[in-house]
Amino acid sequence: MPGFSISTLLVRLLVLVIGIPIHEWAHAWSAYKLGDATAESEGRMTLNPLAHLDPVGSLLILVSGFGWGKPVPVNPYRMRVSPRVGMAITSAAGPLSNFFLAMLLAIPLRMRWIAHYSEIGELLTLAIQINLGLMLFNLLPAYPLDGEKVLVGVLPPRWGDHLLHWRPYSMLILAALLFILPRVGLDLLSLLIAPAYMVLMSLLLYL
Repeated sequence: MPGFSISTLLVRLLVLVIGIPIHEWAHAWSAYKLGDATAESEGRMTLNPLAHLDPVGSLLILVSGFGWGKPVPVNPYRMRVSPRVGMAITSAAGPLSNFFLAMLLAIPLRMRWIAHYSEIGELLTLAIQINLGLMLFNLLPAYPLDGEKVLVGVLPPRWGDHLLHWRPYSMLILAALLFILPRVGLDLLSLLIAPAYMVLMSLLLYL
């Protein structure tokens, strides 16, 4: 993942005021399209960053490139599909929006309109890296991240129930991945994310 620099901080700030609002708006919009207007009625179907930024998640994005926005209120029982399927679709919309942003940012580089190693090219590459990192981080199957709700929705009900039993421990698991294990030299989070991250970077920029 990109190291810390002024350029990295600038791109992370842009992701914070653009990428996170689009991510959370995608949750709200997909829920609305499925029949649940909860987020829309609470003013969350907006691209205004102030409606979506979570203090802890925002700080983590600035210092590490990983983080989250304020959860969008969703009532899956108002949706036109089963609650678990509805939550899976709504939850997947956020990470998919980050991937869509990464694809858009990659177009000038893939089309060679901007050189990879120019100043703008490096900033675009950083933005792509952070959006892919956000997508993959949020797809981890640990509550309150999106991946847990997606997995509960696609697994057989019995397996989904088993995953739900881990919810009380999810914040401890995330704390260990983000803060504790790296201090003892085990960056398990990067090990989990890096293979998919490298494949997606290659697909977007080079293949």
